[in-house]
Amino acid sequence: MTAEEEHAKNAEQGHDRTAAPDPALLQRWNATLRAARAGREGADPTPYGRNLLTRWAEPQRRYHTVDHLRAVLDRIDELADQGGEGGELELVRLAAWFHDAVYRPDRSENEERSAVLAEKALTEAGLTPHEVAEVARLVRLTITHDPAPGDLNGETLCDADLAILATGPDTYGGYVAAVREEYGFVPDDAFREGRAAVLRQLLDLPRLFRTPYGAAAWEERARENLERELAALTDTSGTPSPDVEP
Repeated sequence: MTAEEEHAKNAEQGHDRTAAPDPALLQRWNATLRAARAGREGADPTPYGRNLLTRWAEPQRRYHTVDHLRAVLDRIDELADQGGEGGELELVRLAAWFHDAVYRPDRSENEERSAVLAEKALTEAGLTPHEVAEVARLVRLTITHDPAPGDLNGETLCDADLAILATGPDTYGGYVAAVREEYGFVPDDAFREGRAAVLRQLLDLPRLFRTPYGAAAWEERARENLERELAALTDTSGTPSPDVEP
């Protein structure tokens, strides 16, 4: 099944909530895919962009929405503009588009399924095997947000994805509330236990942000937010069940 066929199937099943995807974001996708192809011929980017924007607008999402996608893309641009991080920025941007393209909070294989979707769609769309493999690798890296030293692409994507942790109290509080809504099917005690485990995992990282700019601009506030949220949880023992993603 091609990406376009899968999109049509989703629409038939009632998953298509957006008859008119954000034209600015769709244009952004088209420009990114064309830039990644570097002048090579390939399929029309628009159907793939519409497919992705439909996915990002699915009804089970509260935090992992089009707004999150837009924020990650903006943070990638910020890192490129302020930090000059280097790497293959168009591939990083494509990975941002795919990193939560498959998202069901009651499942643990979202990143893997998103990576497989990227492999299928980007191969159809005309990227080289190296480019496809790199985008898929980056999507899978968002499972741990722990890129190896010197992995410029991975550092940029992971920092952009975690930048929500370094926002002001109101925005951070809205993020926490939205994550809880996504896991509304989980009883309070189990959610608090799982969320606390995720917060500890993040706080145990030597650095949350790996790029020079991210470390300087976002690290301190992010740790303050995480520590404050963790302190507010009354049940902070055990292992997460189910996983509660950042």
